[in-house]
Amino acid sequence: MSVRDTDLHRSTIQLSRSAVARYIQLATLFRRRIESGVWPAGSQIPTIDELVVECGVARATVRQALGVLEEEGYVARYRAKGTFVLERPREGLWCEVTTDWKGLLISRADATIKVIGDRIVEAPPHVPHPIGELCRSYRHLRRQHWRNNQPFLIADVYIDTALAKKLPKTAFTSQTAMRLAASLPGIEISDARQTLTVGGADIETAAALEIPLNAPIAHVHRSVVDQHKRLVLIASGMYRGDVIRVDVKLK
Repeated sequence: MSVRDTDLHRSTIQLSRSAVARYIQLATLFRRRIESGVWPAGSQIPTIDELVVECGVARATVRQALGVLEEEGYVARYRAKGTFVLERPREGLWCEVTTDWKGLLISRADATIKVIGDRIVEAPPHVPHPIGELCRSYRHLRRQHWRNNQPFLIADVYIDTALAKKLPKTAFTSQTAMRLAASLPGIEISDARQTLTVGGADIETAAALEIPLNAPIAHVHRSVVDQHKRLVLIASGMYRGDVIRVDVKLK
């Protein structure tokens, strides 16, 4: 059965009545079909008329969705021929979110860090793990992590202000949050926690990570406590959902 026959045998798609525009919902659906191989590289996808019937939307909505994919390099549209899936270089899920302390200290190869915000605050706006006492103030660094000219992580890192002064300036653009925690002078890590949740990119996150609105992202929250039970570092990061992998040893 061809790609087009397969799609025509599906029941009409029920799009969400959320605030997310329907063409964006469709673009997300079509993108996932391409990435999962339902619409393989080199194949012709269903016609606009067929997609209108399947998705129950206007032709203009389908055209907008395909326009998004064309701009992203997923498809090419040819007059009187149709829309075809393009070959795309795949690197795999290269950004691993580790679940052990040793793994969190490893820097990613070829990754760079840009500090896009730096200020002093009394306390982080949200503390995901109540495992220690807050310090007097924190240095808040908003950082953007890049690899292969592509942002893959936007993160807010809060470091005890007094301790942050003892770190070399280069550390903030070269070390991961957990590496910063491990290098804090005179500090012994007594507890560290990590929580991962999955969600969709809002407008600000989508812009920072250069991904479509509502594209999948992973929220990773980390907290580090020293030998005096002080919460010396809190990090909250948002990863692109299309480049991460989480491995957990079960036994």
